[in-house]
Formats: sequence, C-alpha cells, structure tokens
Amino acid sequence: MSLRKALLSRVASLSKFNGDEAAGTANEIEGADVDGVAASPGEEDGDRWARMLPELIGEIVRRVEATGDRWPFRKDVVSCACLCRRWREVTIGTVRPLPESGKITFPSSLKEPGPADAPIQCFIKRHKKNSTFYLYLGLTQTFMDEGKFLMAARRFRHGSHTEYIISLDADNLSVGCNAYLGKLRSDFLGTNFTVYDSQPPSNDAKTSSGRIMRRFASKRISPQISSGNFEIGQVSYKFNLLKSRGPRRMHCTLQCPMAPDRLEEGFLKKAQHSTGAPVVLRNKSPRWHEHLQCWCLNFHGRVTVASVKNFQLVTTADASQPQGAREDETVLLQFGKVDDDMFTMDYRRPLSAFQAFAICLTSFGTKLC
Repeated sequence: MSLRKALLSRVASLSKFNGDEAAGTANEIEGADVDGVAASPGEEDGDRWARMLPELIGEIVRRVEATGDRWPFRKDVVSCACLCRRWREVTIGTVRPLPESGKITFPSSLKEPGPADAPIQCFIKRHKKNSTFYLYLGLTQTFMDEGKFLMAARRFRHGSHTEYIISLDADNLSVGCNAYLGKLRSDFLGTNFTVYDSQPPSNDAKTSSGRIMRRFASKRISPQISSGNFEIGQVSYKFNLLKSRGPRRMHCTLQCPMAPDRLEEGFLKKAQHSTGAPVVLRNKSPRWHEHLQCWCLNFHGRVTVASVKNFQLVTTADASQPQGAREDETVLLQFGKVDDDMFTMDYRRPLSAFQAFAICLTSFGTKLC
C-alpha cells in the first residue's frame, strides 16, 4: 500500500502540469489493488498499470528521479520499475547509466563502470567472527552514516585455497543462490587471486566449471541471463621472502565493461558482450616520509589508520611518466582503513563496484610470502 500512496502523491503533484489526464490517472491508481508488486500480465490490476500512457509514465518517472537523487529516496525509482513490465521499460529507459549519472540505482549498476570525473565513495565493514565483508554506498562525506547496502562476501576455506563468495543477499552467500554475483579464489600462499564473474564477459567466454547454468530471479531489476563462473581477471602480490620493509606491491589484470550509451531493457545482456582491451593496474608507489619515518600516500582524508592493507591503484601506463608527474596520476581504486573493522573503497571508470570489491577483498587475510 505504501507504494500506491507514494505514486498517488507523485501523480497528484503532476496534475497542474497535465490537467485532467493526470487526475484521471490518480483515480485509476486509487482504484487498483496493488501492494508494491504488480499483478501478473493479463490480470485486471496489472492491466490498469500497463494501460497508462507511456508519456505520462515517463513524466512521472522523471519527476520521481529528480526528487530522489540519492539513497534512501532513490528507492522510489526502483519501486516504479517494480510495478509492471511497461513501467519497468519506461523507467530503465529514462534512468541514465551509472557512468553518465554517477548514481547507483539498480543491481545492474554494480556491474557497470563507475564515472570518470569523480569516484564512487563506498565503505566495507568486516565481521571477523564469521569472515564476512559488507559493502555499502556512502551517503555522506563522513564515516558515521549507515550507508546503502550493495553486496556482501564471505570467506570459505577449501583445502589449499580460499574462496570469497560475493552476493547481493547479505543472508544468502552461496554459489547456488539467485543473488550470486561472482567469486574470488586465492592460491595456497594467498598472493595470487582469480576473479570470477557470474556473467560471461564476451560471446565466446567459457565457464570455468561444470556447474549448471542458472538465471537471476525476476524480482531483481536486471534481465534474466545465464550465469556461471567466468574468469575476468587476476590480482597478484609480489613475493617478499626476505620480509623487507615497504608496502605491498600489487598487479591487476582485468576485463572491464565498456560504458553503455544508454541504459535500456537487456542492458546487462548487452554489456556483457562489450568489453574493451584488458586493463592492467599497479599500486601507486608511496613516498618515504623522513619526519614520520614511514611510507605515505595522499588519501585526501578518506583513510585515517596506517595499515599494510592500504593501497591506491593506477594504470601501468603512468609508470613511464617522470616521478614528478606521477604525483598527479589518476587513482582508479583507493582502499584504506578508518577503524578496526571499517575500510573505505573509492572507485571510478573503468572498474565496476563488483570488480573493485573483489580487488579489495584480496587485501584481507594472511599472505605467507
């Protein structure tokens, strides 16, 4: 009922712009028996939602999005897409993709590359007792807000290697669940990791296991596509057998999704077939601070606790630049500690939230070398 009331208020506010048409729509919604989920196609209530003019639906969605530019108000945009098929088509055709808008709206946004001009600021909460990690979208510039939950991961030990299962559902972290996004797998030493996506990165991609292909549940705001385990990248740490002083050295190779021109029906299905050349990243070299007697990086206030886990990733192309020019190189992923079990994660294009989260997970755990 709350969804119907919310839309009633939205439509009523449009009456002064659309006259009797909007008022009639409000009466139509009032008469519908819809409690947050549209009836199946062909049923009377579902037809009532679908019979609305696409122009009017688009106007409603645009105004809902304009007033819900950030979470938790942005959930009204998702509610519009949940009403029925027509509302979904209009909504996802109206909402601009993440690289263009800089806003995470649907679960599909987690597999889109971030914006290029400014990073998406997130934070990770670690629960040591059950080896679980939760990724949240930061709602303010401080570290005090609860954030918007995005995804979670749990660490499992399998013989000589470790796996991190990544899921949209914080309460169901298994490969077989409908919310499964992918996984991260490490070797025995904990220095080499492989990132697996539940969706194929290209047309000719082959699954890495013989698991039965699954489909996402229709309740997710993303198209139903086949899913499995497809390798999309490698993360490695340089051996440090002598345990010499200094920060960790990382090297990443990833197949990153290309930014879409427009979010539309079947976006994920199209995006999975459009990956550019592999992106190679390295950790930004810190500088030695003589006064503090430690290695330092400028995290611009987003990291407050010194830790060997802290890092910044840049493209390897910047390594050929002079040392002075490297100070201004663009950081594509930044990860650092702010409390005992809280870490910040800021990412931008070409990385997606899923890829950035997987890379950050490699920083946790023991590395024998």
